[in-house]
Amino acid sequence: MTHAADIDRIHEEVTRRNPGEAEFHQATREVLSTLAPVLAKRPHYLDLKMIERICEPERQIIFRVPWQDDRGQVHINRGFRVEFNSALGPYKGGLRFHPSVNLGIVKFLGFEQIFKNALTGMPIGGGKGGADFDPKGRSDAEVMRFCQSFMTELYRHLGEYTDVPAGDIGVGGREIGYMFGQYKRITNRYESGVLTGKGLAWGGAQVRPEATGYGLIFFVEQMLAARGGSLDGRRVVVSGSGNVAVHAIAKAQQYGARVVACSDSAGYVVDESGIDVDLLRQVKEVERARLSVYAERSPSARYVGGGSVWDVPCEVALPCATQNELDEAAAAELVGNGCRLVAEGANMPTTAAAVEVLRSAGAAFGPGKAANAGGVATSALEMQQNASRDSWTFERSEAKLAEIMRDIHARCFEAAEEYGRPGDYVLGANCAGFVRVADAMHDLGVV
Repeated sequence: MTHAADIDRIHEEVTRRNPGEAEFHQATREVLSTLAPVLAKRPHYLDLKMIERICEPERQIIFRVPWQDDRGQVHINRGFRVEFNSALGPYKGGLRFHPSVNLGIVKFLGFEQIFKNALTGMPIGGGKGGADFDPKGRSDAEVMRFCQSFMTELYRHLGEYTDVPAGDIGVGGREIGYMFGQYKRITNRYESGVLTGKGLAWGGAQVRPEATGYGLIFFVEQMLAARGGSLDGRRVVVSGSGNVAVHAIAKAQQYGARVVACSDSAGYVVDESGIDVDLLRQVKEVERARLSVYAERSPSARYVGGGSVWDVPCEVALPCATQNELDEAAAAELVGNGCRLVAEGANMPTTAAAVEVLRSAGAAFGPGKAANAGGVATSALEMQQNASRDSWTFERSEAKLAEIMRDIHARCFEAAEEYGRPGDYVLGANCAGFVRVADAMHDLGVV
């Protein structure tokens, strides 16, 4: 029995109940389409409406965020927090500040977070949040005022045993600091474990800034090892040039790869001698400038305005920018140029049609819920250190991250074999994550 009809019926109902949320529909379809083998072994999940319950958030919070800019002009943004599933632990997931943020995007991110967090083996549930605020071009004082207003509403929904946000696109150490300061001021509690991604001087964890990018490379190494290879000598292209991309580039080059291209929203840079990570950090993190500035300062680089970074030939492609950035045409271009492995550093950056192109060509594909889980895993380690009033060394933290990513790869790889699709990391990640959450929900009763 395939249960395909049951899955189609459930997804039709999810789509009906959540109109106009294209990214959420895409994310639920991607997971549900792989669950037939699980239902064949565990048909009681259907009777318990386990899929429907997991697709429905436990809580959705939408609120107004008023703030003043440096000229005294009042602005109003919209804030979100979707507390999706707490069967395994407190809600855990980042906050995204970007003009594109809406309820559908936050729900897609929160839904993905459920399974990503489950795959880590850590006791954390899934949630996500953010606002349609753009920190780009804003002064530190304006960002601070926005963060304080945002937290003035959100604080009442948070707690180290309730909901623990972190950063995401547009939310880094600066924003986390402003939000934690406001939380502490309002609650009169130094509750370190309520936010992760904090500064090292006030409760942060070593390796947290590097964790998503480093973890991605640890996962890619395991994918290549399963095929009898390694990153050493590989030609790599990375999309994006933010935190995840920068640290993925740095760690890939430590493993002997040559990363020849990366991008931002205006274009991409090609550096055949290998991306200069120090220069990239100076341009993007310190000066907050465009990649064209990198090309101006590097004698071996050229800048391409617009276009697609996926036009650059490579053996390994790492999409680390944003959702749906790698489409069917780009995937065909990658495969045609010899790419044999794609792993997601961003959340759902590869469209369903692109995944099919990669699969048909025999290229390995690592979905984000597995490949980029290193960030949230290290956030859970930060919570652990906060709870015990402890602080680990960089070496110990990185070793633990590497161990977690090896375990995630093993869970995905073994689940793919168990459910009849060896080497299919999408099916393996979805099935392994779903079973862990569903079994916990079963034990907790009808919740």
